[in-house]
Amino acid sequence: MRNLPILLVLAAGTTLAGCTTLATPSAPVDVTRFHLVGADGQIARGTIAVGPVTNAPADSQSFEFRSYAAAVAAELARIGYTPVAEGAATDFLARVDYTRGTQTADGDGGPGRTQRQVRTQLSVAIEHRADAAVVWEGRADMAADAGADPAEVTRRANKLAAALFKGFPGESGRTITVP
Repeated sequence: MRNLPILLVLAAGTTLAGCTTLATPSAPVDVTRFHLVGADGQIARGTIAVGPVTNAPADSQSFEFRSYAAAVAAELARIGYTPVAEGAATDFLARVDYTRGTQTADGDGGPGRTQRQVRTQLSVAIEHRADAAVVWEGRADMAADAGADPAEVTRRANKLAAALFKGFPGESGRTITVP
């Protein structure tokens, strides 16, 4: 029963991800990752809780944060971790943070035409619960047209999380662009 809330969030995120595949923002995602792999070139798997960074903003219970946390939990499950409720005894913790802001970019219509874009960055750090050592961390960054509806939050979260964990653990220290 303790895992029910996280399972509901995972189910909702997975359901929404399946429903919105065609509407995913088309902007490319820049991804950078750093990690400490074992002698076998892999990172150990096990149970993992997904939660905010230590100094989390007050909105860590908001719809937006929960959307990013659910997207990260779904990707962690896909790559072999077993997500459990935050606060449960786990092998690992996934610390999630995101930032979002608007910027102005040159438009395609010639000089003087600009368009507003939303720049979003998703950051995740996976740490051993026993000693808080970070074994993997990464960030995914994307710019998309401003003015999106609330469903865009879920699509953006799913796209950023999928790009971040694509080819996990990825090449350490290298920035790649995921279409």
